[in-house]
Amino acid sequence: MHRPLPTLARRTGLLAATALLGLAACGGGGGERTSDGRLRVEASFYPLEWMAQEIGGEHVEVESLTAPGAEPHDLELTPRQVAAVQDAGLVVYLSGFQPSVDEAIGEAKGAVFDARESARLDLTTAEGHDHADGDDHGDAGDHGEDGDADPHFWLDPTRLASVAGAFTSTLSEADPDHTTDYRTNLRRLQRRLSGLDGDVRRGLADCASRDLVTSHAAFGYLARRYDLHQVPISGLSPEGEPSPADQAAVARFVEANDVRTIYFETLVSEAVAQTVADETGARTAVLDPIEGLSDTSQGDDYLQIMQANLRNLQDGQPCRAR
Repeated sequence: MHRPLPTLARRTGLLAATALLGLAACGGGGGERTSDGRLRVEASFYPLEWMAQEIGGEHVEVESLTAPGAEPHDLELTPRQVAAVQDAGLVVYLSGFQPSVDEAIGEAKGAVFDARESARLDLTTAEGHDHADGDDHGDAGDHGEDGDADPHFWLDPTRLASVAGAFTSTLSEADPDHTTDYRTNLRRLQRRLSGLDGDVRRGLADCASRDLVTSHAAFGYLARRYDLHQVPISGLSPEGEPSPADQAAVARFVEANDVRTIYFETLVSEAVAQTVADETGARTAVLDPIEGLSDTSQGDDYLQIMQANLRNLQDGQPCRAR
């Protein structure tokens, strides 16, 4: 007798959510372009936002779905943001990284650019780091299942340059009147990324230690590009809690390999890194995965933060610059 009631409640909730989404869409305004004619671009998180703005320049208005200082792994879109995705002229995202964005993409009316293919996400959790004791730690920590794709491609500037090239093609299709400007901006951006790559390569060429002990496994692409050996305390999720066994194994690795620095990041607590540092006598330092900007970011944009990362690595490994 009472079984239909949950179905009715679900239908009522769905109608309310639909109505709220409709209000958000009306409130957002703008459609595919702004009032002054710029293409509206929605980017799912900071590195893609920065790239889109660098290439689009004055012809686009770029907004990030992930607020400054927020952890992009945890993003849950509001109805207004879903409406923004739906109405944007172009949406740029990385599939598989933020599930709520993946769900909203199906509603997009404009162009969509998925960075996944051009980013070449060929690094998995199994390849991106070595377990500190050389075993699989059983069920310990939050490393994710072996084979999980590491999404942090932008920490290798050459991969970000490849994504920028593919994005420029999609942007030019969405706004062909400004193709020449977009291609000019792309060439300038790729030169800057190439210069950054050279700086990091030279800066990390001669280091006392190539063991990179980090609070979580975000630096696999950086480690691969610059011949470092990543040993994370926890896995791909920055909020994952490592087990005592994981922490103990990393502490033993630090002591056995004379690791001097444990790196933590800006958007999450340094407590995990500090615990291992306290146990081993190592110090802590920032290594920013550049998933977003915050008040504690050591720079105003991607390039500045990458240069700050380089300085911190040179000091922490330590390295002699060439």
